[in-house]
Amino acid sequence: MTDLDHAATFTDYNRRFAAVIAAGDPRAPVPTCPGWTLTQLGRHVGRGDRWAATMVRERATAPLDPKAVPGGKPEDGRLVEWLGDGPRELFDAVAHTGAEVPVWTFTGPRPAGWWVRRRLHETVVHLADAALASGVPYEVEPEVAADALSEWLTLMAEIPQQRALPEATVHLHAHDEGLGAAGEWLITSGAGGLRWEHGHGKGDVALRGHSADLLLVALGRARADSVEVIGDRAVWDAFAAELAF
Repeated sequence: MTDLDHAATFTDYNRRFAAVIAAGDPRAPVPTCPGWTLTQLGRHVGRGDRWAATMVRERATAPLDPKAVPGGKPEDGRLVEWLGDGPRELFDAVAHTGAEVPVWTFTGPRPAGWWVRRRLHETVVHLADAALASGVPYEVEPEVAADALSEWLTLMAEIPQQRALPEATVHLHAHDEGLGAAGEWLITSGAGGLRWEHGHGKGDVALRGHSADLLLVALGRARADSVEVIGDRAVWDAFAAELAF
């Protein structure tokens, strides 16, 4: 994990996401979220923030129904303002419950503060979806993209689910200046699941590029052609099919 202030960064990226939603066509389709419009994407993110806040506040031991979340729908014409309130609701819930108090997460009981980083990176990825739908540039700082990729790999390693992961070793290398070890990931996958660590090593396939591009490729928002692929491309395609979000 980097030294990011996840709460402050979450507030910033929530603001960026809301701005793209506000400026875009509400009915525009979101190519990377088939069947959704830009408005539906905004509602998904805003409800997700409140869903997490509710589980933290109630010290949930099982997932709550997102449709039952209080305030889970914005009033007509207030989508942008409603979106902007999401981080504050989560911060208030964490402060009320205690950041170290265990609550339900996708990976089993975790400290309530875990949800701040999760919701930050949910927003980081859906900002890319909103930008692609609106035809505007997607801008993310290297340290944020790198942390988002690390967080996603951790989820994939810890969530108990069935995935047809190939027996492979994958190396991701971000060449942004200043990332250091936080910009390299060595991933081993197979029938036993997925494991990863920061480090440099030879894999069946390696991807090199800016951290933002690696993030988009890993989560299925961009083609692998947008970065440098070294080694067996078929291995990456099989791996990415199970990793994409």
